[in-house]
Amino acid sequence: MTAACPINMAIVGVGKIARDQHLPALARDKDFRLVAAASPHGKVDDVANFTDIGTLLEAVPEIEAVSLCMPPQFRHDAARAAILAGKHVFMEKPPGATVSEVEQLKTLAAKKGVTLFASWHSRYAPAVEATRTFLGSARIRSAAINWKEDVRRWHPNQDWIWQPGGFGVFDPGINALSIATYIFPPMFITAATLDFPENRGAPIAAQMTFRTDDGIPVAVDFDWRQTGPQSWDILAETDNGSMVLSGGGTTLTVDGKVEQEGPETEYPMLYRRFAELVHGRKSDVDLAPLQHVADAFMLGKRNVVEAFFD
Repeated sequence: MTAACPINMAIVGVGKIARDQHLPALARDKDFRLVAAASPHGKVDDVANFTDIGTLLEAVPEIEAVSLCMPPQFRHDAARAAILAGKHVFMEKPPGATVSEVEQLKTLAAKKGVTLFASWHSRYAPAVEATRTFLGSARIRSAAINWKEDVRRWHPNQDWIWQPGGFGVFDPGINALSIATYIFPPMFITAATLDFPENRGAPIAAQMTFRTDDGIPVAVDFDWRQTGPQSWDILAETDNGSMVLSGGGTTLTVDGKVEQEGPETEYPMLYRRFAELVHGRKSDVDLAPLQHVADAFMLGKRNVVEAFFD
């Protein structure tokens, strides 16, 4: 499979993230040819459309890979069906609703000899790699993560995200954790408070404390109620200066000086990585961010707050 012989691709779950990111990225990538889509509620122009992945896999056997963009509660069954059919699988974040189900998919993909890719898109933000390099040559004294945004702006009328398994504020928050687990030493959660609106099944905010193996404290604050300017920042005090990775990973500053910044190209880079994995018959499934979310729900104190309405 080369650019002259692109990978036949299908999208499963035609919602906001598919339309905003996946479809534009695929349209520009010569390694892929989008040939079909499956969704109970949406369609993609100029390809074969189906209502479910089972029908798609049966009707279009020439599909070689699928990109799963449905909510995490439904991802395991779709991924399992695709893997059993011998297809390579790209999973939108978070890769599943539980850690154990994704572990099962890893085992199954290895057995079937197909690629499984857990696509932590925020790791591909333009300043993340430079931040990892900076921190790798510095001694970290303390760190903090502030990930605060307006749910009405980014997830309007998306009821699934408020249901058990929908992650609530951890849906964006896991992006921060995917970066943190890439740039910081290994860490574990020591305390958490999760704020649940009285009319919702998932949290709207979370305050957590982590500690690295070396005892470095990491304070984490997720909130879905922030209006006005949005905050996606990771900070660290080091022996080489005060570091801020802002804009969700787009800009690195040290002691107020910009060291790295650039435009967002996360999804094109994800598909480039997926093509490499497919060509090499390899998988890339890092469960650390998902494990931290699971630990937060396990350890966290549940705090009921006022009802939330879209």
